Amino acid sequence: MGSLSIWHWLLVILVVVLLFGRGKISDLMGDVAKGIKSFKKGMADDTAEGSDTVKSIESNDADTVRASTAEKLKS
Repeated sequence: MGSLSIWHWLLVILVVVLLFGRGKISDLMGDVAKGIKSFKKGMADDTAEGSDTVKSIESNDADTVRASTAEKLKS
């Protein structure tokens, strides 16, 4: 009783196509594909730049730990 049959899905698809039309749905899917492609490209760029950033953050953290350790030893 809780599951939808094939007839329910066909009716839903028919209503969506009638409301939005085939042109709007294909335009929407094209925009979604462009967005996914742009997102993947951005993630690849961030990964390439991120490795340099991680190295600089790690070196800054190491310098901070050394400085705080030296201050503790002086006290």
